[in-house]
Amino acid sequence: MNTAVGKIELRNLKLDDYRELKASMQEAYQELESSYWKEHHIEKLLEIFPEGQLVVLADDKVVGAALSLIVDYDSIDDNHTYEDITGKYTFSTHDSNGDVLYGIDVFIHPKFRGLRLGRRLYDTRKELSEQLNLKSIVFAGRIPNYVKHANDMSPKQYIEKVRMKELHDPVLSFQLSNDFHVKKVMKNYLEGDVSSLDYAVLMEWNNIYYDKSPKLINTRKSIIRLGLIQWQMRPLGNLEALFDQAEFFIDTVSGYESDFALFPELFIAPLMADYNHLSEADAIRELAKFAEPIRQKFLEFAISYNINIITGSMPYVEDGKLYNVGFLCKRDGSYEMYTKIHITPNEVAHWGMTGGDKIQTFHTDCGKIGIVVCYDVEFPELPRLLADQGMKILFVPFLTDTQNGYTRVKHCAQSRAIENECYVAIAGCVGNLPKVNNMDIQFAQAAVFTPSDFSFPTNGIKAEATPNTEMTLIVDVNLDLLKELHEHGSVRILKDRRHDLYELKKVNLAK
Repeated sequence: MNTAVGKIELRNLKLDDYRELKASMQEAYQELESSYWKEHHIEKLLEIFPEGQLVVLADDKVVGAALSLIVDYDSIDDNHTYEDITGKYTFSTHDSNGDVLYGIDVFIHPKFRGLRLGRRLYDTRKELSEQLNLKSIVFAGRIPNYVKHANDMSPKQYIEKVRMKELHDPVLSFQLSNDFHVKKVMKNYLEGDVSSLDYAVLMEWNNIYYDKSPKLINTRKSIIRLGLIQWQMRPLGNLEALFDQAEFFIDTVSGYESDFALFPELFIAPLMADYNHLSEADAIRELAKFAEPIRQKFLEFAISYNINIITGSMPYVEDGKLYNVGFLCKRDGSYEMYTKIHITPNEVAHWGMTGGDKIQTFHTDCGKIGIVVCYDVEFPELPRLLADQGMKILFVPFLTDTQNGYTRVKHCAQSRAIENECYVAIAGCVGNLPKVNNMDIQFAQAAVFTPSDFSFPTNGIKAEATPNTEMTLIVDVNLDLLKELHEHGSVRILKDRRHDLYELKKVNLAK
């Protein structure tokens, strides 16, 4: 990561963005003379196709963009040039009744490359194509590294070597990794592209949901991918070693395009080995000093890997009191803290831990979620209050030492999924820590539980990890099935409650 970033936002381009857009484009295309759009060009694009013009902002500054047209591809010659496809920069080729989204530009400011911002732009283009029921995305991409190999191979050979990862091209390699395929090699596409020797590669991404008979496509994301991390307890020399191990898992689950990564409760416990000479209460308070550095680092990971991260939990000291907290680090650069509310007798006796007092759901780009820590899931009132606030997915980071402790968490989590018409994802730690007092053994089996009805697995278990083995569990959940269940399920638990006889409500602590 070249530049520290606190906030990421992707939205439609506005004319007011032009000055920052121009500056970033000039930095991105330094090798191409006068390579930026004039203000009247941007004004025209926003007039004819505003939803197709995208920008990505880092800390409220435009650092990248993707500009597009809709074209009737049957009317386009495959041997077109950049001037042809843009109507000599008048955009007269735009056809709102066309069938292809044509990308005329995409760039990221050099200082903000490595944050996977380009992938966000590409993914949003794909979503737009699905929403508009377009057949495909097409564009002609540069091959800027070809000039280094032109004496040794043809463009066709160069493209094949890049495809086979024998060579790397900063543009073509990225496009191939985003599910685009090569249609043909084009000559004299973009005048002045010296590094590509005036060659370009016509690329295409096919929309598998395209229907020649247009139908209304639900624009809300309904399939959410969860990445659960079953963490192996092992000796760790320092905080950097923990970050290295955590980044490996984040990289893995984000590589499968997961929307969330879930870590277990107190997965940072191996760092407590350095304080084993202290009492258990003093040692856990020493561990609390890592909470803020972990939050900061995981927020960087969330931005860089474009994934929402639930950091499990860790000790945290506030006003002299010891809490068990975690952080929801969102991929837009924001974060929120949650606190374990119900404290086990063991945590009180050995550590002097205090329970939190805030019951809340969290807004994410995948809808409302809830997070409760381990013992909390054994109290049905708490998740029910979250369900009443609109929660659709409940995340439960846990830590259990024995199988009977895990059984309590598992079966209570399954019950919460059924009674609250939601998905419940649980993840815990496995392995042993012989040199850490009160944290020596662990038992876990990560899982995702569902309601029990015809649209869901008959046993209410969407997926389970292998018990007591370090691994990840990647699971898709469909939010539309919950809506259908709520309205038309065999039983409608949330609707059929007898509010005339009983009610559940939070206590107003301010009183």
